[in-house]
Amino acid sequence: MKTVRFGMWDVARWIGLVSVALVLAGCATRKVDWAGRVGQYSYDQAITELGPPDREAKLSDGTIVADWLTRRGYRYSYPIGGYPWHCPPWYYGPFYPTYVDSYAPDYYLRLVFGPDGKLKSWKKFAK
Repeated sequence: MKTVRFGMWDVARWIGLVSVALVLAGCATRKVDWAGRVGQYSYDQAITELGPPDREAKLSDGTIVADWLTRRGYRYSYPIGGYPWHCPPWYYGPFYPTYVDSYAPDYYLRLVFGPDGKLKSWKKFAK
């Protein structure tokens, strides 16, 4: 019986192939062409694909304006100073750290459907 041995380069080659395959699989996500769906995409299809909208308004002429949350925003903060090593050596008072607060907004997709239920326009925006 013959024993098969893998060398260091064989293992590295397999790791490289698997890494490339994972990167290519991650880049293969399909983006939606909303401009191509104008006039063809219905409100019922949108609810089936995206779920119920977060906000919706029906206008007097029968037009439906619906907003879907695509990415939730978040807040973050980080210290920028105020610790003992940022003060002069003769200072003996309390040390108060200084923070910078920032945030990332919520991102929405707004779809406008005409009275016939077909997509009239679309827009992505941050709020």
